Amino acid sequence: MMSLGTFTDTLEFETNGHCDMIDITERVQNVVTQSKMNTGICTVFVPGSTASIITIEYEKGLLKDFPDAMERIGPEDAVYEHHLRWRDGNGHSHVRASVVGPSLTIPFVDGALTLGTWQQVTLVDFDNKARARTLQLVLIGE
Repeated sequence: MMSLGTFTDTLEFETNGHCDMIDITERVQNVVTQSKMNTGICTVFVPGSTASIITIEYEKGLLKDFPDAMERIGPEDAVYEHHLRWRDGNGHSHVRASVVGPSLTIPFVDGALTLGTWQQVTLVDFDNKARARTLQLVLIGE
């Protein structure tokens, strides 16, 4: 019979906002390694409503294509009721983060994240200003 356990950790990042994308794969893998778990799942969650966690091929073309796609989905210059109410100019940031989502769950086997060759775990900050982001990681496994 398998004995499941949990492991938690946090990761901190300084972001520039404006669809800033940071490859966090190595840092997430380090947490899996530190957990000393062999097999399980790792959930990465970004608290807040203007950032997301995704997987993407972290290369120059997609680092331009993804923000361009987000501009088409939630244009910065559109009229947002959120902005009209709060005057903070980040209605588009909330819409984009809501569409993409705040978390990602990745299986790991033999202590390694089961990512594809061209797949990196990436923090995306959609806010309209630089931010300090603290990510919550929860691992369940053996």
